[in-house]
Amino acid sequence: MSNARLPRIAMVLGDPAGIGPELIARLLAEPEVRRQAQVLLIADEAELRKGMQIAGCEFPYRSVESLDRLDFIDEVPLFYNFRGAAEGSFPRSEASVLGGRYCLDTLEVALRLTAAGTTDAILFGPLNKTSLHMAGMAHSDELHWFAEYLDFHGPFCEFNVLDNLWTSRVTSHVALADVPGLMSQDRVVEAIRLIDTALKRSGLEKPRIGVCGLNPHNGDNGSFGREELDIIGPAVRRAQDQDIDADGPYPADTIFLKVQGDTRAFDAVVTMYHDQGQIAIKLMGFSRGVTVQGGLPIPITTPAHGTAFDIAGQGKANVGATRQAFEIACRMGSKRG
Repeated sequence: MSNARLPRIAMVLGDPAGIGPELIARLLAEPEVRRQAQVLLIADEAELRKGMQIAGCEFPYRSVESLDRLDFIDEVPLFYNFRGAAEGSFPRSEASVLGGRYCLDTLEVALRLTAAGTTDAILFGPLNKTSLHMAGMAHSDELHWFAEYLDFHGPFCEFNVLDNLWTSRVTSHVALADVPGLMSQDRVVEAIRLIDTALKRSGLEKPRIGVCGLNPHNGDNGSFGREELDIIGPAVRRAQDQDIDADGPYPADTIFLKVQGDTRAFDAVVTMYHDQGQIAIKLMGFSRGVTVQGGLPIPITTPAHGTAFDIAGQGKANVGATRQAFEIACRMGSKRG
């Protein structure tokens, strides 16, 4: 991508039953946001206007009839009026086939354009997995659906980001009892390498990566678990041999103390299972958390929180995480090419 232009971000609203339309309206109503990127918004116009109404703000946009040739203009988002195969009124504050179908169809357009290089990155509003499954998504989550759509067969995982702290995990949406059996040196090295690559693509030249142990007190030298000795420690050394600045394993109950303040030791933390990092990140700043669909050939980001059906339509949604997701999408999108 030429450095002469701003990154081009494809945006979709997410599930219309939730707070996504309100969040995107709040985001694009900020003049500074519109100065950071050239935006293509793919959405049903009635839902966009509804989001503006709920948010109590508006922003300028220019409608386009075709996606074959897009004439981007700085500070004025392009808008493509599209709702896919969803017909009828969308239910509010509840999961539905219509909501799920709308999300999948708008995301497909964003994926196609970004994979082709028309846009550089994707930002999507919160999705509801129940709606997606009702609409026919057979995958456990949208990350695996993205990978299949993109015909991507390499390693990928979900990253969670809070401000400048990134986390990844060796295992994700699996039962806790299954975690030890899914761990291997190769998988730990892969998780370290993926987040190192993603941080470099986001603009950090030499990321510092801390790695969690699995057991309490790092297994206490094998007294209650040998994963640190047999799997995690050797994997960290293998990553170091690949010129990755990784260190560990560190006990999970203290590693996040090392990433706070101006003298923090690490830019990223690799954990062994889902809640090991998620609990810490959400306690540190739930309203600012971002999910990055890591390892995929195109940058895709979203706020880490959900659709918040309980406050949808009330004008209470906090745009902080969506703004953070937008800024990461801009940084990663500007590095493509």
